[in-house]
Amino acid sequence: MTKEISSRGDKAEVETGLIFQPKFDADGLIPAIATASDTGEVLMFAWMNREALLATLDTRRAHFWSRSRGKLWRKGEDSGNELIVNDIRVDCDQDVIAMSVTLVGDKVACHTGARSCFYRRIDLDNEQTAGPITLQHI
Repeated sequence: MTKEISSRGDKAEVETGLIFQPKFDADGLIPAIATASDTGEVLMFAWMNREALLATLDTRRAHFWSRSRGKLWRKGEDSGNELIVNDIRVDCDQDVIAMSVTLVGDKVACHTGARSCFYRRIDLDNEQTAGPITLQHI
């Protein structure tokens, strides 16, 4: 049986119904956030199109749409650092996907080799009034 993505219903159906009705943007994309199942840590953000979302649902391996390469890609297809999908949630108006995942391979999500793509924070305590905003490694 082939999975299908339903068309958008009215506001009440989207916000409180039990049929998955994702809202893709004008480019056919929906934002997807991956968090670690064991810690809740945000690992990465990427875009999915309909094909990537269906491939993720079918395989339980995270697939995304690369805007820079213009193609579908499975996380870890080159590096071996896959994201195994344990849970998928959708926000109230079904325009963001949140996935709880298990990292396999070297257990890193970022192409830089960091566990998470979010390995720096903006230095909110920097009292400098001029110049560039600085980052801190975490």
